[in-house]
Amino acid sequence: MAEADDVEDTTASTRDAAPTAPQRAASVRRMRRRAPLIGGIAAVVTATLLGLVIALRNGNLPLAVDEEWAEEVLEVHGPLGDLFALFMNTLGGGVVGVLVVPLVFVGILLAMRRPWAALYFAVVSAASALVVQLLKELVGRPRPEDMMVTSDYGSFPSGHVANAATIAVALGVIFPRVWVWVAGAAYTVLMAISRTYLGVHWLSDTIGGALVGAGVALVLWAAFAVPLERERLARVARISERNAAFAQAHVTPPRGR
Repeated sequence: MAEADDVEDTTASTRDAAPTAPQRAASVRRMRRRAPLIGGIAAVVTATLLGLVIALRNGNLPLAVDEEWAEEVLEVHGPLGDLFALFMNTLGGGVVGVLVVPLVFVGILLAMRRPWAALYFAVVSAASALVVQLLKELVGRPRPEDMMVTSDYGSFPSGHVANAATIAVALGVIFPRVWVWVAGAAYTVLMAISRTYLGVHWLSDTIGGALVGAGVALVLWAAFAVPLERERLARVARISERNAAFAQAHVTPPRGR
């Protein structure tokens, strides 16, 4: 009888210790939130360390890869390249990049009945710009000498590229589609190329900017993950209901009725 009681106690304790389906789901959600948080912090820390290495160990001078890339880009200068780079310069910075573009996206998201997504996009845009300015002051890296456009103080990190990476990750979070992520990555790379083409940044500046922009967006994704997912699922449900009602309204009645 004692052995039977021990078996029953062991079975009961094992049953009690086994996680339930809701517990497993909650654990998965926590892991999903933890991954972008860790990745985002790592990206921002890496950008900060890169800036400090440039400032302290390299005396704020360009790295070897910076100089090599600048020479390569200089060889492809031409009218079409100038036009493209100047367009990206306007799109990614100044009043257009800092205010107009974010406000347009916020307005679109509000029109789509995605207030949490709009708030996330607005907060992440402001936070990314703030981190960029803090790092510019911390590193204090001079810009290249042969610039094609005027720019503000601080070469590291690139604010244009940080803004592009922030938009890319934020839209990828809000609209989780492969093509959105691919388009965002392409936009970020093109922005980085345009900044070095114009001679306003070194290549390492654009890498730092991409890390900052993506990192900030990932960190705040972890903070907004629950309401964003709830809002996205609600929108999917509304679209499904609307499509079902539309299909029902356009079904051809059976003959003879």
